[in-house]
Amino acid sequence: MKFSLIAAVVLLALAQGSFAEDAVDLEKLGQYLEEMKNKMIQDLTEIIQTHDLANQATSFINEKKTQLEPLVAQIQEQLQTVASNAEAQIKPLAANVQAQFQPQIDSLQQRVEAIIQQLTRPAAPIAA
Repeated sequence: MKFSLIAAVVLLALAQGSFAEDAVDLEKLGQYLEEMKNKMIQDLTEIIQTHDLANQATSFINEKKTQLEPLVAQIQEQLQTVASNAEAQIKPLAANVQAQFQPQIDSLQQRVEAIIQQLTRPAAPIAA
């Protein structure tokens, strides 16, 4: 009987040791699963925030574009007015400058034509 009591105590001790080892493994597994859960929550939170940020940026850009369109149209109208006024002022000035220099240009053209005619005219024979 002593032998069976000692055998029972040894078996209980071995079983307890085995369960303790399993408990450590279970604890490690539980810790690993907890870390995985936390990482997944963190990653999903980042994805959601990034996606939300992209939506916010898109809506902000669209809103500002809508606000700026009338301003851009107004600036274009003003630039067209300025360009028309500048053209109206420059055309008479350009015509005036052309009128002042046209006689000089005509005279220069006549001189150049005369020089070209002299250069293209056959040379007279040199008398010896």
